[in-house]
Amino acid sequence: MDRSSGEGRLAGETESADGAVELVSRSRDLGSVSVSSILDGNADSRIQWADPDGLELVGRGVAVRFTADGTDRFDRIRSQASRAFDRLTHDGPAAARPRAIGGFSFHDGHEPAAPWAGFDAASFVVPQILVTRTDDRTWLTAVGSRADEAEDRLERWHDRLSALSTTRPSASPPGVAGTRRTTSPAEWTDQVETVLKRIAAGRLAKVVLAQALWVDLEGPIDVPATLELLGRQYPNCYRFLVAHDVGDTFFGAPPERLVSKRGDRVETEALAGSVPRGETPAEDETHVERMRADAKFQHEHGLVVDAIREQLAPFARDLTVREQTIRRLATIQHLQTPIEATLEGDRHVLEIVEALHPTPAVGGVPPDAAWETIRDAEPFDRGWYAAPVGWFDADGDGEFAVALRSGVASDETVTLFAGNGIVADSDPGDEWDEVQLKFRPILDELQ
Repeated sequence: MDRSSGEGRLAGETESADGAVELVSRSRDLGSVSVSSILDGNADSRIQWADPDGLELVGRGVAVRFTADGTDRFDRIRSQASRAFDRLTHDGPAAARPRAIGGFSFHDGHEPAAPWAGFDAASFVVPQILVTRTDDRTWLTAVGSRADEAEDRLERWHDRLSALSTTRPSASPPGVAGTRRTTSPAEWTDQVETVLKRIAAGRLAKVVLAQALWVDLEGPIDVPATLELLGRQYPNCYRFLVAHDVGDTFFGAPPERLVSKRGDRVETEALAGSVPRGETPAEDETHVERMRADAKFQHEHGLVVDAIREQLAPFARDLTVREQTIRRLATIQHLQTPIEATLEGDRHVLEIVEALHPTPAVGGVPPDAAWETIRDAEPFDRGWYAAPVGWFDADGDGEFAVALRSGVASDETVTLFAGNGIVADSDPGDEWDEVQLKFRPILDELQ
């Protein structure tokens, strides 16, 4: 029997109680079922997470909720989690342990207004029901305030899920009725030229500008089904879905790992610079060679590598920057540099997340000037776009992705987000084309 540890808000409360509220979790083998069936219906909080290495988490309901805002939101989430996990007793395998799943907004001053209703500046949920799928096993975990409550919930959901088909019926894409942009090509050119002037004046080295695309659908969207399609098309990307009991659903298939922490080992990466895929392997290589040889791409990528190295160095006993490689996805190719570190002392993954967010791949250099420029230039709220989304456990281990290739969905509307890095020799037209390429992964699955 494990004793897990974290400070929390209990059973949907917005503030955690300091009273001695004990939480209990129970797990059992689930066998072969369609785990996405747990996401059916809209009444409860629903969470999904999948990483490229085979871990999938699907949760429903709220056993404990942690929320925070302001500049100290990372510390407050970590503090809430430590108290909540300290009161949680887990009886089951380590793989099936309860985890806090959620994310942060890009800006610490974020307000949860439409389309981000229900999305606080920081929000994590320990689900009442959690399905954990690894390479070889699938586990069902139930969390309650008493042992009998957790055991009863476990049995009911085990029977419910076991009675379902092992495959989920495929849903047809909703179809796209039309799109509307937050930023016109002329406005984009003005924004980029303003940034280039600030770079020339020495105020910036790089900033990432983003756009939003409102997509009107021909019918209601089935977000879990859309996410499943994205998983088939982009199997080496992350996938996530966050749907609170109020507001819309944030989902995406990001290619970029922010950080993975297991014990004292940390893995992250620089992912910056992108070109399209070709129609043939030869065309792929032509695009890649152009990117490798282009000073603008290499400068942009190098800024990200250098910033991550500097951000990790205070935490690390040793740090290794691997050789640059190419990350190939279905429609796009990126420059990628893996980075690994061994931590000095006991650290929580949220400390690393806070240190790394935002990387220059989604913010800029220097960070404060880049954030100011983003606020001045972008005519929409980024919300959770380009921010950390992922999970952590009682030991402070966890994994986070950068919430790119993402959107917010309501019944018949999806708001998509995409951006691109602007450096000294950026061309507004080329940057526009690259942003449109990044809308494609989700837009293609909606049509």
